[in-house]
Amino acid sequence: MSVDHTEEGHDHRQEGSGPEISGEAGGPQVVTFGCRLNAYESEVMRDHARAAGLGPVLIFNTCAVTSEAERQARQAIRKARRENPATRIVVTGCAAQVNPGTFAAMPEVDQVLGNDLKLKADSWTSFGAGQAERVIVNDIMSVRETASHLIQGMEGRARAFIQVQNGCDHRCTFCIIPYGRGNSRSVPMGEVVTQVRTLVEQGYREVVLTGVDVTSYGPDLPGAPTLGQMIRRLLALVPDLPRLRLSSLDPVEIDDDLWRLIAEEPRLMPHLHVSLQAGDDMVLKRMKRRHSRADAVAFCQRARDLRPDMVFGADLIAGFPTETDEMFQNTLDAVADCDLTWLHVFPYSPRPGTPAARMPQVDKAVRKERAARLRAAGEAAVRRHLASQQGRTVMVLVEKGRVGRTEQFAEVRLDRDLAPGTLVEARITGLDGDMLMGCC
Repeated sequence: MSVDHTEEGHDHRQEGSGPEISGEAGGPQVVTFGCRLNAYESEVMRDHARAAGLGPVLIFNTCAVTSEAERQARQAIRKARRENPATRIVVTGCAAQVNPGTFAAMPEVDQVLGNDLKLKADSWTSFGAGQAERVIVNDIMSVRETASHLIQGMEGRARAFIQVQNGCDHRCTFCIIPYGRGNSRSVPMGEVVTQVRTLVEQGYREVVLTGVDVTSYGPDLPGAPTLGQMIRRLLALVPDLPRLRLSSLDPVEIDDDLWRLIAEEPRLMPHLHVSLQAGDDMVLKRMKRRHSRADAVAFCQRARDLRPDMVFGADLIAGFPTETDEMFQNTLDAVADCDLTWLHVFPYSPRPGTPAARMPQVDKAVRKERAARLRAAGEAAVRRHLASQQGRTVMVLVEKGRVGRTEQFAEVRLDRDLAPGTLVEARITGLDGDMLMGCC
């Protein structure tokens, strides 16, 4: 997989950050933990629940990337029940798929729904009619389809996330997600184009292609298209899409078409997130990753040679089992060697059921200290990047009010209010903490 957290293919916020809530009071509301793919799927579920005529219902779309993520979900469910005693609660997502019994044992929960079933409209119709079993979880490894789930927009966002792939065929030793999402499967190119075209017609100016292991896109489809071939077709068939982003990329799975797009396509944003995890070869081997340290450095160098304004994000795990001080230093040095900017850092958290959980563990305090050092390196890298933008003229996508993002994903506060989704040229005049100040 490719990841933005302790696993592949997800774009995660920092561990410990709170969930996102979408929907209006009095109707279906979704509490989303974890990755961008979950954010997309939450919108699909909310649309299905609304179409099924469900009134107040709280849907918890959980994450299983760490035991801590699962604990946070259980805590949030208990709190929601105390604050909403009469509201029905449905729990779904990766944690519910992997550990349905844990959530079924909670008296606060009205239904536990598997990861494939949550995206089917009839699951919500049955629940609304009172005809659904309390626990409905399939064998995720038997799922072969990745149905397209066309959404008309994403509430409260200037950008939209589109699922192009789901599941993972790899078995990294720290990762439980393949058992929550199944084997890799891809959305046909034509359906991706239809979804993006619909979102552009709804006024979205930026789309993020997401998946569990997005660079594995295509081998299961007729003709076995690559990710780069799909993106090339998408941009050709939706010429009105101004900005396209990619979620986590595996540095050794970049096809020739994608390299050409990085070099030649201005609508592909100069911001790539790398599923790195570590910068030491022995740790990478024990993680069962497919790239070496040299592969990661070469990937970043080639991308920046092709696109000099490119910036990189990366996932890094601190304190993986058996990691020595020297191994950790190699990961810390990789922040500079790869010239990384936006870091998602996670202290290693043992995930029951994974091989890494049975390896010799690094002391928890050491893991925490190493994570802090990586985050400090990331914060310094962000400050350098922001300082380099002063005096430049940049294109900003407005997200809300006066706040938007540059092509490299830096946050900007503008000098006037503009409608969400507006693309505007701004001159960077200064800094306010970790935010650029722009005049437009």
